[in-house]
Amino acid sequence: MKAPSSIRQLLTTSFRQLFPVVNQELNHWRKEARQIPNDELRTQALASMNTKTFHCEGGSIYATLARERWGEAIKFIVAYQTISDYLDNLCDRSQSLDPDDFRQLHEAQLDAIRLGADSYKKNYYAYRDDQDDHHYLQKLVDQCQNVIRSIPNYIDIQPHIERLASLYVDLQVHKHVTEEERIPRLTAWYDHYNQDPNLRWYEFSAATGSTLGVFCLVAYGLNGDNKGRMVEDAFFPSLQGLHILLDYLIDQEEDAAEGDLNFIDYYHDEDEKVSRMKHMIKRARRDLQGVDDARFHQLIVDGLVGLYLSDDKMRQTTEQMKVAKELLREAGWRSRIVYVGGRVYRRYKYKMKFK
Repeated sequence: MKAPSSIRQLLTTSFRQLFPVVNQELNHWRKEARQIPNDELRTQALASMNTKTFHCEGGSIYATLARERWGEAIKFIVAYQTISDYLDNLCDRSQSLDPDDFRQLHEAQLDAIRLGADSYKKNYYAYRDDQDDHHYLQKLVDQCQNVIRSIPNYIDIQPHIERLASLYVDLQVHKHVTEEERIPRLTAWYDHYNQDPNLRWYEFSAATGSTLGVFCLVAYGLNGDNKGRMVEDAFFPSLQGLHILLDYLIDQEEDAAEGDLNFIDYYHDEDEKVSRMKHMIKRARRDLQGVDDARFHQLIVDGLVGLYLSDDKMRQTTEQMKVAKELLREAGWRSRIVYVGGRVYRRYKYKMKFK
């Protein structure tokens, strides 16, 4: 498989080749999740896949960078993203507000990208009452480790992957604690790590919440390419920031109803929100100029905008539709084509679900 270099190839490869395999993998993990004895863990495991399928579908486009080994890349991407979504659900929907609990849970996220980590010697649920997942989380970690063990010279790219993964884990800890602690922890963290004065604390936080850099590095690694420094510099914070700001944008109404932290809410008004997101689109494009496979990576920017804005949640209010229109205008014609393709694909999946 070759990395797409045109919007037509991107859509054809995604809908005809990648997404069906992604959904096969997800069906496998749904079967595993249904075997979880604990009611709460089973509920959150299944919910994370049923409501966030498009996270795996969107991430799977990076599998094409693995060329002939794209199937292995998808196994990693689906397992790693499923860990991410499952743990996010556990932190969002549980009664726990304990940072030690959140960090212990997310040891699974780090073990998944560490050579030699033994998930069966750890209890990721050590700080919570819900315990028995029938080794579900360990199996997801094992799937990721099986893939990275097969990467030539993985040790060379591991430090870059681990930096991105560690920032992700830090975010999950800081954003799920008690409400009064969240902003002080996040702003102090931003002051310590951020090196870009033009990036606001909530935009930095958003950039740490993306898994795209990890997916890209693993896919390149499977093809024998060490792109560690290139990907880390080009993806963080711009592309990853755009990715998660779009994710938060479509979840605004849902997060408000659930009382969850949403970084989009920290923009002063709608005009600033649209302006800054347009800025992130431009910045992502700029930072990806001149990198290897630049045409492919530029397509991803267009694809992200179109895919996220095609979500049904962006059509619930007039204001949301107005924002989507503004961002699609900024992103350009290729994003609009992905947007239309995404709308058609979602309707198709909905019809198939109820056949």
